[in-house]
Amino acid sequence: MNLPQFLAELESLSTEASASFGAAADAAALEAARIEFLGAANGRLKSTQKGLGAVAKEDKPAAGKRFNQVKSEIEAAFVAAQERLNSVGATKKEARQFDPTLPGDRLWLGRLHPITQTIEELKDIMARLGFSPADGPEIEDEYHNFEALNIPAEHPARDPLDNFYLSAAAKQEPGVGRQGSAGRPLLLRSQTSTVQIRVMEKTQPPVRIISLGRVYRPDAADATHYPMFHQMEGLLIDRQVTMADLKSVLRMFATSYLGEDVHVRFRPSFFPFTEPSVEADMHWHDRWIEFGGAGMVDPNVLRAVGYDPEVFSGFAFGLGIERLCMRRHGITDIREFYRNDVRFLSQF
Repeated sequence: MNLPQFLAELESLSTEASASFGAAADAAALEAARIEFLGAANGRLKSTQKGLGAVAKEDKPAAGKRFNQVKSEIEAAFVAAQERLNSVGATKKEARQFDPTLPGDRLWLGRLHPITQTIEELKDIMARLGFSPADGPEIEDEYHNFEALNIPAEHPARDPLDNFYLSAAAKQEPGVGRQGSAGRPLLLRSQTSTVQIRVMEKTQPPVRIISLGRVYRPDAADATHYPMFHQMEGLLIDRQVTMADLKSVLRMFATSYLGEDVHVRFRPSFFPFTEPSVEADMHWHDRWIEFGGAGMVDPNVLRAVGYDPEVFSGFAFGLGIERLCMRRHGITDIREFYRNDVRFLSQF
């Protein structure tokens, strides 16, 4: 066999093998084509290789080189056909797995925490009563947290064991506070009444605000206490404000929040920043429930922010948001709000 004949046979073999591999419609057809062309015993490539021995000695290098090239081409065509069938098979398998008649997978959507839901509802109720929301810092100075609220230095409410003082927070910036309280320690606010002071410092009467947010007290955690909780403070300052106005606002709020007619009663109490001071109770589901603290703003508090107590008066009240949420939903342990148990939170 001369060299041209051998090379022509190789070209024909390469063309046929590529066409056969390309035409294979499934794995069985591809395997049959592989055996035909690349079979170790009787494959056509193996048979053609035997013809290499009949080529003249001086033409063997060229014939051997071309044979190796054709062998690589056929093997590459086989691999390409394998990849093609694997890709098609994966696509068909994926298509078979999708059944449009089956119900879709449920999408788990997040929702607001029950405390956040309660805060938003309280804002909405109080907005209808004419109160605007106000906010303030959670890290406070002693002036706004105590002194401006008529809580003197010797008062037990200022005991370091009853507050979260921030020893690592260094000292506050010079000039903070109306009384020049530079260098005074900072603490986590123990009440949202601090917001009332900050608003009154910058606003002339009439003032009608609510402040809702986190407060901190070092209480041992149990079913009704937690070292961090949320308060809603209400404040109304104007001319000729009376206790009757306070009771009316609390009654309208309680009725709006609980969805039924609620009676409110006052019991005498004491708070440094209100005079007179009361504990407010509400009658709901045939029993009296403690509502929160309230009273008429103490004249010393009005003077601290530059108001004339002979001209202006006002009331303030503070309600525990967790307590309101617990009453609404029948929750018996405040710690449930902070355990991050999805089974509990998903109920709201």
